[in-house]
Amino acid sequence: MPRTVWSGAISFGLVTVPINVVSAVEDHSIHFHRVHLPDMARVRTRKVCELEDREVSSSEIGKGYEISRDHVIPVTDEELRDLPLPTAKAIEIVAFMPLSSIDPIRIGDGYYLAPDGQVAAKPYKLLRQALARSSRVAVARYAWSGRERLGLLRIRDDVIVLHAMRWPDEIRDPSSLTPPPTEVSDEEIDRALALMNTMTRDDLEGPEFRDTYTEAVAKLIEAKREHREPAPAPEAAEESGQLVDLMAALNESVAKAKASRSDGGHAEVHEMPTKRTAKRAPAKKTAAKKTARKPRKSA
Repeated sequence: MPRTVWSGAISFGLVTVPINVVSAVEDHSIHFHRVHLPDMARVRTRKVCELEDREVSSSEIGKGYEISRDHVIPVTDEELRDLPLPTAKAIEIVAFMPLSSIDPIRIGDGYYLAPDGQVAAKPYKLLRQALARSSRVAVARYAWSGRERLGLLRIRDDVIVLHAMRWPDEIRDPSSLTPPPTEVSDEEIDRALALMNTMTRDDLEGPEFRDTYTEAVAKLIEAKREHREPAPAPEAAEESGQLVDLMAALNESVAKAKASRSDGGHAEVHEMPTKRTAKRAPAKKTAAKKTARKPRKSA
């Protein structure tokens, strides 16, 4: 059973669902220590008081908000815990909406919400089945680690999942990153759609979705442990230094993707039409309006 990272309740109108929160993901990355290279001894971070120039213990360390260099306001964990917030011990649902209406850039890490005991079983099942039948997700507020957060509740199998969400003013306006004006032909769009069609999948299973970096690091460590040379890195393809013929690159990519899928026994590939009868002039006008949009001010 994963470790509980927070305990509280889901507040759903007048319904309360006691829950325990556990992480929904595992970290399989390879982690390194910092070492002193001449003797391979561990290098550790020391917590030193700048004024007294001495190392301090964890019991002497707290939180402080710096108003100026000479004025710091101390804030204790107890004071943060006792803030008069309705979300301090509850995940308070404030709205329901279709998942498609939420920009994925606002959705963060996921946590499983487990019912806390037999008393929570029925209201937990009620909320889970109501969410599933409505085809909606819940948007909630909650307070963890000294700050109030926005969250999204959805169903995965038979479990309610809480995703951390970013507040609207935490998302940067991307208008300054808009590429310079350029023209793309209908034929190029058609070939790009054909390439997308050949690369369409129904799942994320297969060798393409392995963590090859972690595997390569593990092989490097094993080779060094056995005092042998690691496998050489594959040679990178030489770059021509010239502008790529976009249409030729798309055609070659479609051919390679079709060949790859036929070798792997995947489903039949359907070509996209190569000609389009409708004109795209209105879409260009809409795009021009977007680039002229003024940056949104943060809340």
